[in-house]
Amino acid sequence: MTTASQYDVAVIGAGVFGAWTALHLAKRKQRVLLVEAYGPGHTRASSGGETRIIRMSYGADEIYTRWSQKSLVQWKELFAVTGEKLFHQTGVLWLSSPGDPTLDASAATLGQHEVKHEILQRPELERRYPQFNLDGISRGLFEPESGVLMARRALACTVESALRQGVHLRIAQIKAPHTTKQLESIETNSGERISAGNFVFACGPWLGKLFPEVLGSRIFPTRQEVFFFATPPGSTRFTSPELPTWLFQSDEVYGMPDIESRGLKIAPDTHGERVDPDTQSRLVSPESAEWARSFVTRRFPALKDSPIVETRVCQYENTSNGDFLIDRHPELSNVWLAGGGSGHGFKHGPAFGQYTAAMVLGEGIPEPRFSLATKTTQQNRTVH
Repeated sequence: MTTASQYDVAVIGAGVFGAWTALHLAKRKQRVLLVEAYGPGHTRASSGGETRIIRMSYGADEIYTRWSQKSLVQWKELFAVTGEKLFHQTGVLWLSSPGDPTLDASAATLGQHEVKHEILQRPELERRYPQFNLDGISRGLFEPESGVLMARRALACTVESALRQGVHLRIAQIKAPHTTKQLESIETNSGERISAGNFVFACGPWLGKLFPEVLGSRIFPTRQEVFFFATPPGSTRFTSPELPTWLFQSDEVYGMPDIESRGLKIAPDTHGERVDPDTQSRLVSPESAEWARSFVTRRFPALKDSPIVETRVCQYENTSNGDFLIDRHPELSNVWLAGGGSGHGFKHGPAFGQYTAAMVLGEGIPEPRFSLATKTTQQNRTVH
């Protein structure tokens, strides 16, 4: 059994939360080890996959609007260094049914934080976006400066930036810690011990498996199926800027225009069945494929007979209410639990990492909404 050199902080999990936490800690001159079981952006990861939405609208939840703004600045700075186009400014369009108060709440928050946006009435929506069947839709909220992050590649850029800042990356699987009061080291499945002053567990859907007593019933990994539909040959109607990234609030379905010739992306934002991220099937079900075809036929009539050209099965990893979890372990004073963001978290990686780094270093004021005490064992998501 070997012992690794001492680190200031070991971050377990190289998804978007762990990678940005490691990067911000390294910028603060901390000696950081980033530990990942499968490799950054691997196919099982919640941070894997090609694309993720970045938008500012969160109803009255202004904390997430602020974090999205802050994060987009940092994403753009990161991409400017790499020279890669990993942010597509497609705009993001929320489509709202009559009587839905979320749109007005979002508009008020966006105005408060000086985020560019437009309220579009039904006639204007029909004029701009004839691709949609807008049955049941009365208004839309359009964010012209929001869009899509190329997730897997953006995560790779984050990890590469962290390595340039001096972070060490180790591919290893960590055993569940078994101790109280303070954690001196963690052990890998190969028997290596890694010692550090602080430990940040940013393991996404694996958090409940590593800390079953604390998080087993408070982290909800759910199966989420994603579909890509072929777009008509010789047509740009389903690419940006003719079609923005979109969200039908009442349908609880979101999607993106054809980006990098992958097809029109659609996915339900409802929680699927609870799953194990290591063992769940990564093949979409026939029932879900039929649902996807039905939705596309209804909302995008021109794609009625378009084939599904690609699918993906990943998972959300949410807390009971959808708020992030960034808090100390209740028994281990130098262990931090960081996660609970799937479904809306990827965009916030930079701000999440900055906040978590500050908390680990004993700086800043803790946000009560991110505390473990606010997480229950019953799913009742209020953050989307």
